[in-house]
Amino acid sequence: MIQEDDQQHKPDQGMKFSSMKSLDSVLLTDLYQLTMLQGYYEQGMDKTAVFEFFVRDLPSERGFLLTAGLEQVLQYLENLHFTAEERDYLKSTGRFSAGFIDSLAVLRFTGDVHAMAEGSVFFPNEPILRITAPLPQAQLVESRVINLLHYQTLVASKAARCVLAAPGKLLVDFGMRRSHGGEAGLLAARAAYLAGFDGSSTVLADPAFGVPGYGTMAHSFVQVHDLEAAAFEHFAHAQPDNVVLLIDTYDTEAAAQKVVELAPRLAQQGINVKAVRLDSGDLFDHARQVRAILDAGGLQQTRLFCSGNLDEHQLRAFVEKGVPMDGFGVGTLMDTSADAPYLDCAYKLQEYAGIARRKRSEGKGTWPGRKQVYRRYDDNGVMATDIVTLEDDVQAGRALLRPVMQAGKRMQPLPSLAESREHAQRELQTLPAPLRKFQEFHYGVEISAALKQLAHEVDMQPH
Repeated sequence: MIQEDDQQHKPDQGMKFSSMKSLDSVLLTDLYQLTMLQGYYEQGMDKTAVFEFFVRDLPSERGFLLTAGLEQVLQYLENLHFTAEERDYLKSTGRFSAGFIDSLAVLRFTGDVHAMAEGSVFFPNEPILRITAPLPQAQLVESRVINLLHYQTLVASKAARCVLAAPGKLLVDFGMRRSHGGEAGLLAARAAYLAGFDGSSTVLADPAFGVPGYGTMAHSFVQVHDLEAAAFEHFAHAQPDNVVLLIDTYDTEAAAQKVVELAPRLAQQGINVKAVRLDSGDLFDHARQVRAILDAGGLQQTRLFCSGNLDEHQLRAFVEKGVPMDGFGVGTLMDTSADAPYLDCAYKLQEYAGIARRKRSEGKGTWPGRKQVYRRYDDNGVMATDIVTLEDDVQAGRALLRPVMQAGKRMQPLPSLAESREHAQRELQTLPAPLRKFQEFHYGVEISAALKQLAHEVDMQPH
């Protein structure tokens, strides 16, 4: 590892930089972005560069991916700037020239952005975002753009599988507490809702994004009461319009019987038991027994909701086995995308100063030039094949990349999150049947002859 020179000046640890405490700070990036920028500054390299974000390969058990995070990327680009404090910090490190630091005072994003709509299905080697801007700008944003697109796309793709596994069931994001940081938890709630979840237990997701809030109760609420039945009754009076009772703190079936006994008294007060929640044990067996107890007690309208380390495979098993479960809280395994915790994604230079560029590293080669993706459908409206080609090589099918920002300004507002959610549902319904059923299936992504020819021409140039 390259270590900092022990003799190099280090900032005074007592210095206060309030603007850098925010996730909006431009310094939330990799150091090499700034060291490269100084190199570009010294050489006067500021011509137009084109970078594209794409995924090289799909992880195991991901036959497709779902785009998410474009809104946050555009917000980041719109607000890109160096505060005086941030410039003072960079000066204090002794790494950068005074002229370079002064130049940062006026740096803003003035480029263009083309992107797939949020909630779009995509496959390997298909760019989902293209940035065209002066080289320093396009380079600087790399780390944060990857960060924002990668995580939400990762979670949205996992959430989409849950939606496909449990059609018609209530799905709620429960994962904030075990997500990798507060921002991750909040963005996971957004990504899951985009993919088709009904809401989230994360309170801030509602005022921040309009994601409906869902909440029940914890075991501690039951444990602090001497009697379980008293805990149920107290919670019902505290939340009369949202009585969802957690019944597996002690004995699940015995608790279900207590709910049956309590329900008539609550009904007399105009309070209905909306649902009971299961969170541990053999959920398949408990669900069947609890459903029978509730039905026998006249609570046929009381729904069953469960949580507890669920993922799309368990949800599918519930549905296929006919277990009488009405909804699911999906948390840790989705918000961390536990089975596939990262995507092999990249943001790579495709053109500079009007000349196509190509990386040829072993196993990490790229296709050069500004690209477009066309999608073709069969007679039933099902995705049939995609073709990746050059921007000006028009093909049959639907063009997926659209302009969303020009000269640093949005061309028009993006679709609302609710509209993007509807788009995602349409996209999932047009997937080939094997992909909707999690079966092994290779979706065809063709590289056009024009793109292959450009790659050949680039390879013939001296390097």
